[in-house]
Amino acid sequence: MSTANPRQLAFSILCRVDEGAYADLTLDAELTKAGRIDPRDRGLVTELVYGVLRQRGRLDFALSQFCSKPLAKVEPRVLTLLRLGAYQLLMLDRVPAPAAVHETVELARKENLERVTGFINGILRSLIRQQQEIVWPDPADAVPYLEKLMAFPHWLAKSWVQQFGTQEAVVLAESLLQSAPFTVRVNTLKITREAFREALEQNGFEARPTHYAPEGVVITARGGGAIPGDADGWYQVQDEASMLIAHLLGPRPQERILDACSAPGGKTTHVCALGENAVDLLALDLHPQRARLVESGARRLGCQGIETRVWDLTRTPDFLPPQSFDRVLVDAPCSGLGVLRRNPEIRWRRTAKDLTVMADQQRAILANTAPLVKPGGRLLYSLCTLAAEETTGVVQSFLADHPEFEQEDLRGLAPAHWQELFGDDGCLHTWPHRHAGMDAFFATAFRRRKG
Repeated sequence: MSTANPRQLAFSILCRVDEGAYADLTLDAELTKAGRIDPRDRGLVTELVYGVLRQRGRLDFALSQFCSKPLAKVEPRVLTLLRLGAYQLLMLDRVPAPAAVHETVELARKENLERVTGFINGILRSLIRQQQEIVWPDPADAVPYLEKLMAFPHWLAKSWVQQFGTQEAVVLAESLLQSAPFTVRVNTLKITREAFREALEQNGFEARPTHYAPEGVVITARGGGAIPGDADGWYQVQDEASMLIAHLLGPRPQERILDACSAPGGKTTHVCALGENAVDLLALDLHPQRARLVESGARRLGCQGIETRVWDLTRTPDFLPPQSFDRVLVDAPCSGLGVLRRNPEIRWRRTAKDLTVMADQQRAILANTAPLVKPGGRLLYSLCTLAAEETTGVVQSFLADHPEFEQEDLRGLAPAHWQELFGDDGCLHTWPHRHAGMDAFFATAFRRRKG
């Protein structure tokens, strides 16, 4: 069993994230490198990394009350240590306060930061003594509350208050600070959901079925070993909102289908499963390594009929005949603002300009895939974001430029218990605080007119 120091691992990961790495990928890589680490230590590393990233606004507001200089002037590695210590003091009841301070100071020494141990010790001990005296921003004053406590940049806090209203913006933001549920899609090509749940329970796991997606399972407590059926392709890790997309595309056996932006392949393989492994599916992606990821996932799950190809769909796919696909899925690259629970570092990497750039890219991808849809065929547009620029703004632009398409009301394609997931515009709008903890997703469908 590895004796890796969980706080030191968390510190290393957070420093790399500050340099531009993605938290989920870096965490997985570091835990793999650590080997057979104690499950409790593995849990603590994960808690510290995601906790500090999600709660950075709250931590910085508290630390700023006791720091003698602006946090922006504190050395980045020192500030990361302060955030680690503050998170344990403010958010983890199971860690005794003196131990949290001691461990943080000792970690500074191990990282050759002996010169700042007094500085760190003083701030954290002041936080212990005076944290009850901190006057936190009032949720009624939504923009400062979102900015200072939720770590949303000012432009995004202001935008969400304008888009959703004060109360909704605050509740939404608070939900995005929580841990996302661990949800898997049962691979119905190999096993039923009921049989998979029985296997989970027999191996000490606790799980419940998802409310909307008929293949989904939420694992609420882990057993002692690996999830059953991992090597046999019984499941795919996938959020419930993501599982809805393939259903809305509506694949049928023998159809020719294009997945325009396919990696990492969760929706691609789901389309195959819904098409009873009898669809002819072309999966495109911009990057070769991501296309290979789709291929390996398809092999693991036993999916057939998938061809992958590397292509940048901001360029015309002139190798594909016009009107040659029954259905086209454009799960477009986006800002990712709907999955901040899983990628909390996104919140301070995105800018308002990014939304404009991404909306232009999304329009280009739709424009280059639209000619490929057969008369009467469906083009489904989906994203894991809730920014109006990327969702309704792109939809309006597409319809204005493509009179040969009409927008479909998705409510007519969905079962009765899904109806609460759709807006008055007939589009899918899932919200983590409203809909069983799902990620925030948007989807709409366009049908090419016949004749």
